[in-house]
Amino acid sequence: MSTFAKYTYLTPLLALLISVVPSTQAATYTAHSPANRVALLELYTSEGCSSCPPADAWLIQTGAQADPKRVIPLALHVDYWNSLGWKDRFSDRKFTTRQQELAAFVHSKVVYTPEVFVAGRELRRWSDTNDFDHIIKNITAQPSAADIEIKLSSGTTARSYDLSSNVKLRGSSPQGVQNFQTYIALYENKLVSNIAAGENSGVTLHHDYVVRQWLGPYPLKDGAANINENIALDKIQGGIKTGQFGVVVFVQNASNGEVLQALRLQPGIE
Repeated sequence: MSTFAKYTYLTPLLALLISVVPSTQAATYTAHSPANRVALLELYTSEGCSSCPPADAWLIQTGAQADPKRVIPLALHVDYWNSLGWKDRFSDRKFTTRQQELAAFVHSKVVYTPEVFVAGRELRRWSDTNDFDHIIKNITAQPSAADIEIKLSSGTTARSYDLSSNVKLRGSSPQGVQNFQTYIALYENKLVSNIAAGENSGVTLHHDYVVRQWLGPYPLKDGAANINENIALDKIQGGIKTGQFGVVVFVQNASNGEVLQALRLQPGIE
């Protein structure tokens, strides 16, 4: 048998052996914030609130239509409705605390659902398209005050990811760099709840951009932060489906609550 014949004979067997060897290459996703300021949109909501489903639907539609280089939506489910007939499985005391902190920055002691904040400031007329578009246009017309990078790589264990994020302020701030902090929000899409009690009893609710894990604040040192975290999807209550989550990193002025810049990374999409 000729050398060429041997080669052509072994190729199918070699191909078969190669096909059954698992790939060791880790998936890696990266994102970098744009030159313009991005508007972080925070909806404070609850499955126990009958006024919230229209706001939830609005957030889903807004997120689907918005360019993530202009608007990044998040839904934070508060816990103060849980004693009124229905316990929201996505609620967290951290989100209630954040809502109260944002309200306190503008000297308000009142929080409610649904309540919307854009770049750390309350927007009462969020359902008015003209008002909402005007606010977003004003924010995104501003140059970014910070640069954010996100890198997400497959972790060493199943359904885990290594997250790294670099944050750096642009220029100097009159308040000083010690007054700035970074937060990380892990969110999930395509969630469905069949409500069995409370104000929404009998209603099927659909949710996107639901914050499932909240990390931070991470202080900025000399105007910068380098953050490394391991994200284990199975360790988050109820687990998170692999193809339905995303990560948001944002920088906030700790003195007044203003969100300077935000960045989203949604694996497999962006």
